[in-house]
Amino acid sequence: MSSTDDIDALIEMMAKLPGLGPRSARRAVLHLIRKRALLLTPLADVMQTVAATARECLNCGNVGTSDVCDICTSNKRQNGELCVVEDVADLWAMERSGVFKGRYHVLGGTLSALDAIGPEELRIPRLIDRIGAEDVREVILALNATIDGQTTAHYIADQLEGSVTLTTLAQGVPIGGELDYLDDGTITAALNARKPV
Repeated sequence: MSSTDDIDALIEMMAKLPGLGPRSARRAVLHLIRKRALLLTPLADVMQTVAATARECLNCGNVGTSDVCDICTSNKRQNGELCVVEDVADLWAMERSGVFKGRYHVLGGTLSALDAIGPEELRIPRLIDRIGAEDVREVILALNATIDGQTTAHYIADQLEGSVTLTTLAQGVPIGGELDYLDDGTITAALNARKPV
């Protein structure tokens, strides 16, 4: 057994994270080791805590440490607006902008015939249930401007037609763009200029 097996395993695990390749992971691990007391040990403790406590919100699909997230339990968020996003990163991007004050629904992906992902593999049935159970007056489709995102938006619009006002994000979101990579100003402009589907 090599004296660097554990370090190599950590580098290999870090390299699996989005945005990090083997070289970046190596640099990050070396930095963590050099700052062991300041970064590595506290990071390991926090990661262990998050691994034990993180869960998906049973209502909307957000990630938090309770069965129902703070957004879903907030009375201030009961304004009749429900913003539908593909994944939690998109929800967090919308929250960073600070402009949306309603509730969210995380689909968990998009429809994809090639990957055999249909409505039942996503949270589309749960979305339809929420529309009927909650006082939702407007559904904002904040899906990525990709082919799968637009296909999903059209499917949802067809399912909800006539039961609720449907809008979608407008200017500011480029074709092929993903919400997680947009700046707060772009998200704000797109949300404020939403249009009917």
